[in-house]
Amino acid sequence: MATVEIPADMELVYEKPESLTSTYTHYCPGCTHGTIHRLIAEVLDELDVRERTIGIAPVGCSVLAYYYFNLDMAEAAHGRAPAMATGIKRVAPDKVVFTYQGDGDLAAIGTAEIVQAANRGELFTTIFVNNAIYGMTGGQMAPTTLPLQVTTSSPTGRNVQTAGFPMKVAELLAVLPGTVYVTRQHVLDVRGIRQTKKAIKLAFEAQIAGLGFTLVEVLSTCNTNWHMGPVEALDWAKENMVPYFPIGDTKMTDDVRALAERK
Repeated sequence: MATVEIPADMELVYEKPESLTSTYTHYCPGCTHGTIHRLIAEVLDELDVRERTIGIAPVGCSVLAYYYFNLDMAEAAHGRAPAMATGIKRVAPDKVVFTYQGDGDLAAIGTAEIVQAANRGELFTTIFVNNAIYGMTGGQMAPTTLPLQVTTSSPTGRNVQTAGFPMKVAELLAVLPGTVYVTRQHVLDVRGIRQTKKAIKLAFEAQIAGLGFTLVEVLSTCNTNWHMGPVEALDWAKENMVPYFPIGDTKMTDDVRALAERK
């Protein structure tokens, strides 16, 4: 894309992060993956770690994330991003490593991978995008689908008697001794976006300080598979997802709290 020249009498107040590429998105109109990508990129720029960062994209809506991040990226098999991140970080401990995973990837086929990596306290960061549905494969019920939520594989709504309850990943991982910072945020409005960026930055800072495993769960939308407009989807998520998946820090060790208070 062409570079836009800023007139001499104007002040530049907002620009594309260096950690993002200039390319067209494959995400659906209204999808909040792009917002989360931008937040990660802004944080990497602000921490000045872009050139030593390695991201891992799994299978799912974010399978093409390597097109959007202007840094080293690796592609993992479905659910196996934590295993790949473990190997990369152990071989290259000076690198900043993160996985970017959806609920179908992390909380279904990849459950054992993320639980074991978190329990071991692996020194990487996971950005976990929770939109309560399988987005890429057609809108089927996911581990995070809400009770009575209608999907293509639960046309009468999720029946918790047969399908179980939605998985609360942040709460599950917070009890493990290897985790030092686990939080759940959202990108459903401006305030939520700002809080999510702060959480992502703290998670990366804790990794860089060598404190332990960090995870930021981000409540997101899938207006295409929810069969809603973008604004309606944001409202629906606030009204239905946020009450079930409470926003806030689920776990913050004293070391991470001290790190946050120094900012």
